[in-house]
Amino acid sequence: MNQQAFDTLSTRADFRMIARWVEPRASVLDAGCADGSLLAILAEELGVQGYGIEINDAGVLGCAQKGVNVIQQNLEDGLRLFEDQSFDFVILSQTLQTLHQIAAILRETVRVGKECIVSFPNFGYWRHRLAVLNGRMPVSKSLPYQWHNTPNVRVLTIHDFEALAPEVGIRILDRAILHGGRAIRWGTNWRGSLAVYRVKKS
Repeated sequence: MNQQAFDTLSTRADFRMIARWVEPRASVLDAGCADGSLLAILAEELGVQGYGIEINDAGVLGCAQKGVNVIQQNLEDGLRLFEDQSFDFVILSQTLQTLHQIAAILRETVRVGKECIVSFPNFGYWRHRLAVLNGRMPVSKSLPYQWHNTPNVRVLTIHDFEALAPEVGIRILDRAILHGGRAIRWGTNWRGSLAVYRVKKS
C-alpha cells in the first residue's frame, strides 16, 4: 500500500471497518466517494472493481488523479442509472448526514447493492450532547465543521438509524460502533462517535 493510502486508512476508522467487510474482487459502488481514497485503497488491497459517485468538482478531480472510475452526479437524484443488485457492495461512507432524502437514498442503496455498508457520525455521542446543552453546535473529530460551513444537513443517532432501517426495508447484518478507532461494546449510543453498519434489503 502506498503511503498516501496508508495515511488515509489510518485516519479514517470507518475505512478500516469497511475494508474488513468488503470481499476480495467484489464489485463496489461508493456513493458520495469524495476524492476516491476509499475506492483506491479497496482496489489496491482487495482487487475490487469500483465506481464512485461524486458531485463536487474537486472530488471528481481527485478520483481522476487516483485512477478511480467516477460519475459526477447528485446523489439526491437517486441511483436510477443502476439495475437491481448490480453491485456486490454499495457504500455510503459518512455521506448519509449530508443528504436531504435519506429514506429514499437508503432504499435505492439496498436495491442496487447485494449488501451495503453505511457509516455516519453519531450525534448522540456524549460530547455532542454536552455541546448542545451548553448552547453550541458540536465540533469534534467526527463532526469537524462549524455550524455555518458544515456539509451536514441531517443529524442522527445510532438509535435513529436502527429505528429507520426496518421502515425503509433494511435488515442490519452487522455493526461496529467506534470512538478513536476503538470498538465500543456498551453504552454505544452515548459513548460511540462513529457508527458503521453492514446491511441488505429485508
